[in-house]
Amino acid sequence: MKKILIIFLSLYLSSFAKELNLALAANVSYAINDLIKEFNKTNKNIKVKYVIGSSGKLTAQIKNGAPYDLFLSANMKYPNNLYKKNLTLNKPLVYAKGSLALLSTKSKGLSSKLKLLTNKEIKRIAIANPKTAPYGIASKEALEKSNLYEKIKNKLIFGESISQTVSYSVTAADIGFIAKSSLYSKKMKKFKKDINWVEVDDSLYTPTKQGIVILKKTKVKDEAQAFFNFIKSKNAKNIFKKYGYKTDE
Repeated sequence: MKKILIIFLSLYLSSFAKELNLALAANVSYAINDLIKEFNKTNKNIKVKYVIGSSGKLTAQIKNGAPYDLFLSANMKYPNNLYKKNLTLNKPLVYAKGSLALLSTKSKGLSSKLKLLTNKEIKRIAIANPKTAPYGIASKEALEKSNLYEKIKNKLIFGESISQTVSYSVTAADIGFIAKSSLYSKKMKKFKKDINWVEVDDSLYTPTKQGIVILKKTKVKDEAQAFFNFIKSKNAKNIFKKYGYKTDE
């Protein structure tokens, strides 16, 4: 009888649960489950769901009326664009700064970093599409500042998001530009620093300031605000740091 009452109570309470739908930049997908778990410690009746994609494509979906409540972008360009078009409830907030890394499934003499890309044995280089993915913009910028882009552009294979680029880096390419945050996922921990991956010098590209914004079409404003406030919290920042991001703290 007691078990039946507990089940009934759980079902009763769940009927009052609100649902949040996030538009989530692909690089944040590695940290999102930990973020949701921490958020739900104090917001048990808010169910968080998310759709993963490139920031550019998610922005296009939002402009076309996709029913998202918040947008976590891989840079500030896209949420700022939505803000200027009056599609948000607030100004975008920088929640973290992402870093680039070079990844190879085999040891490639990574001490030479970007110069390695000109080697003849490197035939395919994975990179996120600069037209749709902020990490692609950063990758291209690093190549151009290193005077390497024109030399290796014929080797490039493009992923539509950073998660697709990570996949290409470990399957279809000899090496790839990835978000450092992806290296902290369970599947990627087998790859070792200075053997399989190395950070890209952050003086070669503009820091990827990642932005969050509440979207105007949301029907759960209080819940969206609660998640927005959580992302600003120390607990959330600690999770971002755990996944290789930089924060203001």
